[in-house]
Amino acid sequence: MKSFALLAGVAAATDADWEQFKTDFGKTYNNDEAERRAIFDANLNRITETNALGLRYKLAVNQFADLTEAEWSATYKGGRPRAAIEEAPNLGMTEERTDLAAAIDWATRGAVTPVKDQGQCGSCWSFSATGVTEGSYQIATGSLKSLAEQQLVDCDTADGNSGCNGGWPYAAITYLSQKGSCSESTYPYTATDGSCRLGSCSLALSVGTISGYMNVPTTDSGLMSALNNGPVSVTIDAAGWSFQLYSSGVMSQACTSYIDHAVLATGYGTYTDGTPYWQVKNSWGTTWGDKGYFKAARNNGAQGSLCILQDNPVVTQISAAVTV
Repeated sequence: MKSFALLAGVAAATDADWEQFKTDFGKTYNNDEAERRAIFDANLNRITETNALGLRYKLAVNQFADLTEAEWSATYKGGRPRAAIEEAPNLGMTEERTDLAAAIDWATRGAVTPVKDQGQCGSCWSFSATGVTEGSYQIATGSLKSLAEQQLVDCDTADGNSGCNGGWPYAAITYLSQKGSCSESTYPYTATDGSCRLGSCSLALSVGTISGYMNVPTTDSGLMSALNNGPVSVTIDAAGWSFQLYSSGVMSQACTSYIDHAVLATGYGTYTDGTPYWQVKNSWGTTWGDKGYFKAARNNGAQGSLCILQDNPVVTQISAAVTV
């Protein structure tokens, strides 16, 4: 993929920029190319102006650069606040630890599958649920299995989960504890709502492997403590074109709204400028963000950067009966 020239003061993309964007991301248009080009011009100008401010993060052209913020927001999220009543198996609250590592990264420790892509489907909740379950199982057994998000999209309709129209990671973990989890290879992702095919897949995790989930305290120390044990399912407010076009660095936007996207915290550390951050895996493919990941500042208000502490994060609990 070629880079785009981002020069301060540029008000519109060149024809070469536009053609390069279409080539890099396989974009074709019918009768709306002029409209998409105008949106691309506006987004490229936003990228240029934002990057000139010297913030802790940078923006860049990605697959969403021809979308308005409203279009992107309506299509590529899908996280919801929790339901008022939670079903079992809620196993309580994780404990805060005092022996915290200075930094931790479960992706380099082998407990995180490669970045996946939810496509034009509001199924982020299913990716967050499989991600935290994949991590918990790998840490418990040493075996990393890629679990099927499409199973959740098609089959998990309890507790308000609605396929491509959004859902809750904790409710998805509840479903997996009751039905087991199909392997990704035998129930591949399609980015569309479909009929449940649970009977024809191969279970990567049998019924009973997952005993339930635990809530994580909505504090920086609580999330750090949980991350010392494994990846954590978190929800965020992914509103704003700065998140839409994020490329690298640490985002420190304070929480001013409500969560609308579910992702996977995989660790934490300290940035080169001294800013403490959360390392988070998204589900928009590797062409978004920092190869599919982003960093959000720690210690940034009661509800955290991007509202990451507004709602309780959750972790999957693997049954003690599971052996390596």
